[in-house]
Amino acid sequence: MMRIGNYIPTDALRPFIRSFKVIESPEATTNIVLPNTSIAISLCYKGQVSYLHTSNQLNLPNSTITGLRKSARVIHYFDESATVIILFTEMGAKAFFDHSVYELFEGTVSLDNFFQKQDLEILVERLAEAENNVQKIVTVENFLLSNLKRERNDSLISTAIKKIYASNGSIRIKKMADDLYLSKDAFEKRFRKAVGSSPKQFSSIVQLKNITARPLSDSLVRVALNNGFYDQSHFNKCFKVFTGFTPLEFFKSPDMFC
Repeated sequence: MMRIGNYIPTDALRPFIRSFKVIESPEATTNIVLPNTSIAISLCYKGQVSYLHTSNQLNLPNSTITGLRKSARVIHYFDESATVIILFTEMGAKAFFDHSVYELFEGTVSLDNFFQKQDLEILVERLAEAENNVQKIVTVENFLLSNLKRERNDSLISTAIKKIYASNGSIRIKKMADDLYLSKDAFEKRFRKAVGSSPKQFSSIVQLKNITARPLSDSLVRVALNNGFYDQSHFNKCFKVFTGFTPLEFFKSPDMFC
């Protein structure tokens, strides 16, 4: 059975890192990972992890980074595999990279596109040698602190993100830009640079994440309309992209998703 340990970052990293996960899989396990508002780094220090895409199983490098996504991913953990996952805050990843995080949207690439390959190999080796999970997290934190480039986030975009969460993703982008005294184009460009997605894409993730996090307690028509969708057909289409399943299929067995 898969074991997942959750860890809170040290104070110095808390503005940039939401949490760490240590995932240990003594037996082969497949999970469906729903879209989230965090860019994520995966450091596989034992065994192998693969990504199931259509009918193909693609083995992933030991260290990868995944951008924000609008669609679910199917991840397969091989026997005796172990991985550390770094989940960034909404604007946290940008503090470590010179590259545009928007280029990562809907993609997963090798982490050596962002850090020196030799440094990553040493990091993964140290994770494998660490005696316990606390030591593993300290190892990752030291690596991140040594690569921190920026100490401040964009306060205007931070305000926009709070507005999106407060509306459960249903706020109009034009109104939000007006409230922040920016043109729609300037706002969207600034948002993409800081977050790694357009404000509309981010709002959709928040919207559907809010729906999937709760038990189904009303008709699907009411759920759709109460969450800002034009009709049930539009809702069903967006939901299928987000989870890979219809709403009825999803709510019958939500425990298979993470």
